[in-house]
Amino acid sequence: MTRAFRNFLRRFRQDDTGTASLEFVLVAPFFIGIMIFSIEMGFVTMRATFLERGLDMAVREVRLGTGTAPQHDDIKQIICANTVIINDCENNLRLQMRSADIRNFNGLDAEADCTDEAEPAKPVREFVPGQQNELMLLRACLKFRPLFPAGVLGSKLVSDSSGQAALIATTAFVQEPI
Repeated sequence: MTRAFRNFLRRFRQDDTGTASLEFVLVAPFFIGIMIFSIEMGFVTMRATFLERGLDMAVREVRLGTGTAPQHDDIKQIICANTVIINDCENNLRLQMRSADIRNFNGLDAEADCTDEAEPAKPVREFVPGQQNELMLLRACLKFRPLFPAGVLGSKLVSDSSGQAALIATTAFVQEPI
């Protein structure tokens, strides 16, 4: 019995069929996880880049405008027009704008106010149009759904009760005089 068992173990140890399958089973989940992470990171980066670009374009439009006070809906439309890959931008974007004193600087609240599908719509937290030569702070908060919410990155994003994560972009500008 022991001789037969030893022969069986020797043949089992020398047989190399199935080794590629074993390596694939051990390595494939890591590569798939890295691919999902990369795709999610790419989309989050693209959304953040387009949000920053849209905010910059809107601020440029306001800063170099005709001297009229910027309105909330106008700024929101400019931002959304320049963020082409963001779905339902008008409903998922929230703006906060207020003036700041140059000599005694007081920034925006540390907590960004974003939309939440579970709450009723509140289009503006605080939106005070600036006057000529006044320093203005503008923050845009965009809610989005991760592509892979259970993936490596999607599970680490801070999400609200509806499963949406937030991207925040902040800028400052001085409205030019007429």
